[in-house]
Amino acid sequence: MSSWRLCLLLFACIALAACRPATDPAGSAVETVEVTSPEEGGAVSTAPLADEDLPEVSALPETPLENVDWAPMTLTDGTAALGCELDYANAGDGEVLAAFEQDALRTAMQACAERGVFRLRYRGRVTQEFTQLMQRLAVVAEGLGIDKRVLDIDSSGGMVEEAIRAGDVIAESRWTIWVRDGAVCHSACVFLLAGGDTRLIGGRVGIHRIIRMSSTASTRAELNRELRAVYGRVRDYLERNGAAVAVADLMMAVPNRSLRILTTDELKLYGLDGVNPAQDDLDRLRLMRKCGQDFVNRRDAYARAFDATCNAPDRDVEQMAACGLELRSTFGFPDEQCPSESPLSEFDLVGQMTAAAGVASRLRILGVPAADSTRAAAPNAEPAPRRAVTSPRPAAPAGRPAADAAAEPSVAPPTEEAVDVAEQPESSAEREGGR
Repeated sequence: MSSWRLCLLLFACIALAACRPATDPAGSAVETVEVTSPEEGGAVSTAPLADEDLPEVSALPETPLENVDWAPMTLTDGTAALGCELDYANAGDGEVLAAFEQDALRTAMQACAERGVFRLRYRGRVTQEFTQLMQRLAVVAEGLGIDKRVLDIDSSGGMVEEAIRAGDVIAESRWTIWVRDGAVCHSACVFLLAGGDTRLIGGRVGIHRIIRMSSTASTRAELNRELRAVYGRVRDYLERNGAAVAVADLMMAVPNRSLRILTTDELKLYGLDGVNPAQDDLDRLRLMRKCGQDFVNRRDAYARAFDATCNAPDRDVEQMAACGLELRSTFGFPDEQCPSESPLSEFDLVGQMTAAAGVASRLRILGVPAADSTRAAAPNAEPAPRRAVTSPRPAAPAGRPAADAAAEPSVAPPTEEAVDVAEQPESSAEREGGR
């Protein structure tokens, strides 16, 4: 080969290499893990599909809160505990619910009415019982005036149709959803995330193909025809709750014997993490009527500045909160007319922050007074001095160095030990099967 042809070939190879996008082995890796039993938890569809339903997407029966069925019920596929504190590291998961009648739930939640917030810790499968539980708790909370509701969930999945029904209940009754460190939200549980007003995810979220258990299909074409109707329902649900319908398409491509773990970037991209965009639109309209257009414009500008300046991957919650508080004055916050609606207003209402308030700042749960663990232990003790709002100290997140955590002796960072493994309804083998 002549020298000029060799040079031309080398130049072409260099040019092609330069055109290829750079690979990021650490950041672009997709994690897919094997599951031992897709039917255990998972995303299982069993609702009847009539022939006339298949060509078009048919809506599931509505689950309005005004028509709650109060017939006796039990939880056979999970456990539920109710607490009035967001600080699960120090306060635990709350009292395990054993009775689900209206009077029993009202009695259990009465103590939460004063603070205006309660947390439901649910571990187990998403079934009809779970949907009924969410309905009942929302109705009782509304009657007691508890308008801040947190679903602290750990679930390997369950029934698709019930996850959609429960998700619509969650969307209608204004819930914040946590997937804490060490917890999972797999398969059908992912649909619950779409219904939340705000989602804070520290655990693992995974998806895979829906299993059509009650199918009578004998060919791939017949099965796909049924699944199109099921996925049509899923897409409708995701769309009306502000999540990307691409989640349904991605599920189709993951065999149900595996589990695709969604990355942090994917969760945000698909609208499953952080503030729900659909609810954010409603809140904009509400704030515009209550606080005015100027307030909304400043709030939006602050949110953009916070994301660009404070919300960095290398910062912990404490650093983000301190940055956000310092940034507020630039945009005229706290607002004189609407102080409680101003960004990070919980820092204006609470002097001494606890681990729960640190979590709450990210969740935008506003105006929740943090409990003083010292006074709880000694009711007659002198009140602790208020901490300056210019230097808040929310809880140290899990994984923070011990030296940093020791600098805040009154606040215990959440750890995996805070999770009551003894009450976990799933065995370790089953948990690994859902991962």
